[in-house]
Amino acid sequence: MKYIVDHDLHIHSYLSFCSRDPLQNNEAILKYAKDNKLKTICLTNHFWDEKIPGASPWYEKHNFEHISSALPLPESDNVRFLFGCETELDSVLTLAITPERMNDFDFIIIPTTHFNLKGITVTDVDTFSTDNLAAAWIRRLDAVLNMELPFHKIGLAHLACTLIAPTRAEYLEVLSLLPEEELRRLFTKAAEVGVGIELNAGDMSFDKSEEQIVLRPFRIAKECGCKFYLGSDSHHPEDLAEANKIFKRAIKLLHLVEADKFIPS
Repeated sequence: MKYIVDHDLHIHSYLSFCSRDPLQNNEAILKYAKDNKLKTICLTNHFWDEKIPGASPWYEKHNFEHISSALPLPESDNVRFLFGCETELDSVLTLAITPERMNDFDFIIIPTTHFNLKGITVTDVDTFSTDNLAAAWIRRLDAVLNMELPFHKIGLAHLACTLIAPTRAEYLEVLSLLPEEELRRLFTKAAEVGVGIELNAGDMSFDKSEEQIVLRPFRIAKECGCKFYLGSDSHHPEDLAEANKIFKRAIKLLHLVEADKFIPS
């Protein structure tokens, strides 16, 4: 059976300071779910646990008191509305969330590709060349997969994020430089631990000429037995409006079926 678009597990609201859009609120997000017949949605505002040092002034504001002000989430008979977060992996490979705090979330997404946050998630050495960026991509994903985490409710966010490199050409080069044997090793591990692999609407917005490069990691992940979830990564209502079309295109190109779906438990 073909993979059904029935969820969106990466959604920001105005509580993420990269949004600050009052129209991107819980009620609008729930309406988006109902309008698109989604069964499960997840609020994933940015989060840096106050018990973990190293937060930037911007990230310090995204503490638990701030993002939990979204609670209680609106209820619906037909939509499961999860409370989640998008945390960070810093430059010394420490997660910005404590094991105890993980219990407060239904779903936690971890981006390993925020290479734009120099000094916080990556060092100047990491960003010196596309070779170094490719090595950082491998190293950071490897670190997360070797942590003791509740992988049944963990997602790996936007692995083909354009923030990997300063320009589109360099971004595509970094993805091309990822060794196939390393990708197979990592995604075999990902399948073993049961983590979700995100199909991010931004990642999946590529030209036809870029398809083979951008989708190569995801195709390898599928071959290794990984499970996938959908994430609009929306910050504004107009992002939600485009998500369904992008999801369906990615599903078709990757030949996904329902058995390939990740469902947080």
